[in-house]
Amino acid sequence: MTTTVRPSIVGDLSEDQGSIADAVNGGMKKFPLDYWREVDKRAQFPDEFFQFAAAQGWLGLAMPTEFGGSGLGISEAAVMMEAIARGGGLSAASAVHMNVFGTNVVVKHGSPEIKKENLPEIIGGQMRVAFGVSESDSGLDTTSLRTRAVRHGKDWKINGKKVWITTAQVADKILLLTRTRDPKPGEPKDAGLTLFFTDLDRSRIKVTEIEKLGRAAIDSNELFIDDLIVPDRDMVGEEGRGFRLLIDGLNPERLLVASEAIGIGRAAMDIAVDYAKERKVFGRFIGQNQGVQFPLAESYARLESAWLMVLRGAARYDAGLDCGAEANIAKLLGGEYGFEAADRAMQVLGGYSYAKDYHVERLWREVKLTRLAPVSPELILCYLAERKLGLPKSY
Repeated sequence: MTTTVRPSIVGDLSEDQGSIADAVNGGMKKFPLDYWREVDKRAQFPDEFFQFAAAQGWLGLAMPTEFGGSGLGISEAAVMMEAIARGGGLSAASAVHMNVFGTNVVVKHGSPEIKKENLPEIIGGQMRVAFGVSESDSGLDTTSLRTRAVRHGKDWKINGKKVWITTAQVADKILLLTRTRDPKPGEPKDAGLTLFFTDLDRSRIKVTEIEKLGRAAIDSNELFIDDLIVPDRDMVGEEGRGFRLLIDGLNPERLLVASEAIGIGRAAMDIAVDYAKERKVFGRFIGQNQGVQFPLAESYARLESAWLMVLRGAARYDAGLDCGAEANIAKLLGGEYGFEAADRAMQVLGGYSYAKDYHVERLWREVKLTRLAPVSPELILCYLAERKLGLPKSY
């Protein structure tokens, strides 16, 4: 079956953003859906795609020009990630997501030495990065994490566990959030959390892969850290302020994940629409039936509305304005509507939706993750109820 990639809204993009969308859409044609089906089947990291993305400058799109990046904003990164996800699903987006987003805190708060030593290699694709924050006992309550860093001469010794760490099987570096001291009386719970950007030393970090529902090409892992020695120069920002620095990256991540969810939803819609125009039952194309048309049309409208919220939130972030509500709403709507679109595409294809040759089942499995992470719909609703409606805090 031939799949037509339909353009999204272009009137709301600048000329440069439109050019980025065209370039990425064109580049993704080199990696058709069959490529992504194979890497998913083999649970194999898409090295060929990763190196292609680096060569195209995609990894450095939002990185400073002084280190080889393009110096563009989260708005442009959102456009790029939507197109990458639309072309290859979350297997494609997650292969580059950490390099694009995760190092944002290093760009903004890392020392000149850290940036000079690492950013050019990250941008060039020679270095892969993992994001070591989540822990099994803390979940989204990040301030209760237990991974400890204690002074060891002029260095730090780190012990603890992390879970759901993406690309740790192939990563060279890890951005690691630790507790270096307990909060003092009267201090907030996040006081004493410290960030390190350091080598993923496999002699001191045991990396155990987690088998999961989807996105098999991109590994997720549990990490056991045993007496990892980290030099003081690997600290990002001030000691004890790591969580505050990390917050700078939460809104951009939510905007990019929303973009990816929307891209996957659109990819599933593309397949469903083409199938509905080709499939005949009882002597007529199923796309003539309103029972097929209406759910697809509704999903189209919902995805477009979520995309506008992504663009609004990204524009505010790039302008230095608060975008907490917009980023959270974009994540909420992108995850919900992206999954809904994939689920409706499954219904349109019927039994064939279960066949891997038609690709919808992989998109459906992958986009589900965008509803769960990096923040749940329920916590987003708590945030909006408290911050925008003025209701009392519920947790």
